[in-house]
Amino acid sequence: MTMTILNTAIIGGGAIHRCHVNALRQIPNVALRALVDIDSVKGLKLAMGYQCRFYQDYREMLLDDSIDVVHICTPHFEHKSMILAALAAGKHVFCEKPVGMNGSELVDIARAVEQAKGQFGVCYQNRLNPTSLRVRQELAHGGLGKMLSIKAVLTWSRFGTYYTDSPWRGRLATEGGSLLINQAIHTLDLMQWFGGGVTRLKGVVDSGELADVTEGEDSAMATLHFANGARGLFYATNCHTTDSPLLMEIHCEHGSLLLEHNVLWRITPGERLKLTTDDSPDGSVKSYWGLGHQQAIRRFYHALIHPENRDYTDIHEAGKSLTLVEVIYRSSQLRQWIEINN
Repeated sequence: MTMTILNTAIIGGGAIHRCHVNALRQIPNVALRALVDIDSVKGLKLAMGYQCRFYQDYREMLLDDSIDVVHICTPHFEHKSMILAALAAGKHVFCEKPVGMNGSELVDIARAVEQAKGQFGVCYQNRLNPTSLRVRQELAHGGLGKMLSIKAVLTWSRFGTYYTDSPWRGRLATEGGSLLINQAIHTLDLMQWFGGGVTRLKGVVDSGELADVTEGEDSAMATLHFANGARGLFYATNCHTTDSPLLMEIHCEHGSLLLEHNVLWRITPGERLKLTTDDSPDGSVKSYWGLGHQQAIRRFYHALIHPENRDYTDIHEAGKSLTLVEVIYRSSQLRQWIEINN
């Protein structure tokens, strides 16, 4: 039996694409065949290093019938047109989050995915952190009883250079927002995943420290109501002076789960038990950042070879957190609660 080689192309040579390259190297029978970037100097140099073809125009790459899978690692505003074109060309597509800029793009993409013969996955790597998987396991096990609330606090640091070095960031027309759509979307995704979906929310966004470098918000807070009856409290900002690990507390009838400094604890009366950690063995968290990508990409390729086993974040799942982002923006404008139909 001959093993099929899957040929892959990556669109976008920005910071995040290296996570994809490293992940692809770990997967057997997958070959990086092409890199696409509008900057031909940067793109050619990268492609030479990867020993693959270089294209300046992604549409030209899509004409290559030998390419099976396309990874989209471009600014948010380009996702939709690239996804639609790649699916129409019969490719499998794996896209960085957010899947699109807003709900109307989401509808168009979902329609295209439905009609496409290729599979479509989105990179929500934080669902695959050991702590996230263990939270799901603890909640499913039911020993802590009914969930009452989820508190999440995300304080990161994004300076002026983060925005000036990549001019697409910080502009509503190209980023689609700021803190929520780019950084905190992962946190909102975990909250809704743990709480079984969000039914209504009220939120506010604001711009303080970063008002002169981003048109979007640099801070946000929201109250969420989950389908399981629990309440969610969410706060996020890019105005901190360092990237703190996510702080999350899930309060249940008989105890709590606490994620603090990348360690997950189960706290019950009289006991504090360490369940698992997201730190890599050498204790550095940043190297872990790439490991989540490896897991997410590996799962997607596993599904390409075994289509009956689709264990990845699909358009429906990816749409939930994008909807939350959009609803928080709308709630902040209207200053009122907004119902969500999942």
